[in-house]
Amino acid sequence: MDRMNVSEPSEFNSYALARRDAIDAALDQYTQFHHGCPTHLREAIRHSLLAPGKRLRPLLVLMAAEACGSSPEQAMPAACAVEMVHTYSLVHDDLPAMDDDDLRRGRPSCHAAFGEATAILAGDALQALAFEVLAKYVQPPQIAARCCAELATAAGAESLVGGQADDLDAEFATLGVSQLEAIHRRKTGAMFRVSLRLGGIVAQASDEHISRLDDYGANLGLAFQIIDDLLDVEGDVKTLGKRAQKDSTRGKLTFPALLGREESSRRAAELISAARRAVEPWGEPARGLDSLAHFVLERNR
Repeated sequence: MDRMNVSEPSEFNSYALARRDAIDAALDQYTQFHHGCPTHLREAIRHSLLAPGKRLRPLLVLMAAEACGSSPEQAMPAACAVEMVHTYSLVHDDLPAMDDDDLRRGRPSCHAAFGEATAILAGDALQALAFEVLAKYVQPPQIAARCCAELATAAGAESLVGGQADDLDAEFATLGVSQLEAIHRRKTGAMFRVSLRLGGIVAQASDEHISRLDDYGANLGLAFQIIDDLLDVEGDVKTLGKRAQKDSTRGKLTFPALLGREESSRRAAELISAARRAVEPWGEPARGLDSLAHFVLERNR
């Protein structure tokens, strides 16, 4: 894959632009809520879920499925389910009791726009909807069941939620690199890994293929978090779509604070290289995943 060059982020952007429209259209359809859902709750859910975003996690599902020989249409329900769980986690993370952010994806965070109680309920509804979509629309049923189990594990107490709990407990604490990595391999990395695994599972890929996707996701997810920490230090509100430099003011330990900016950048580059190596044996079918790795390394928001 070394034949690919610095134009790869542009290649990923071209792919993402085409796929994001389809993802957004599917998310829109899944959140119409014609019966029984109060209007203000519906608006809060759609405010957060349909806000402009990178859609990296659903794109990972689609890319993994395509790399394993499936179609994006077949993988779309799983892609949307991942985005629903990711968005629910953002809605809850932004709450005053958690990370206390009033801006998300360039617009007021859910609780800032609709109040804390409605934001909590919107997050609850998004989490439930994710599993409803998997159970109803992924085929065959045994694949749907496996997808539900995988996503539940990734979003649960030993992964996403556990990482968030440890992250909150670590505010103003002294941690080492291994402890910080352990937090973010769960808080951020678990959803990257499950996105790739779901794409492989929907495609009914071999265990060896899913293992390679898992390795790719583990390295990509940690690199993404390191770069996110760097952007929090170096970025601005207009570029990021959220408040910059909030982590340091809340006493959160970040990779730049622990390792310095230069070493953090070097570590991110190493992880991206490891991610690329995981799928390198696939050649052309993994071209999209390779271009995404370059995008993550060079992103500015």
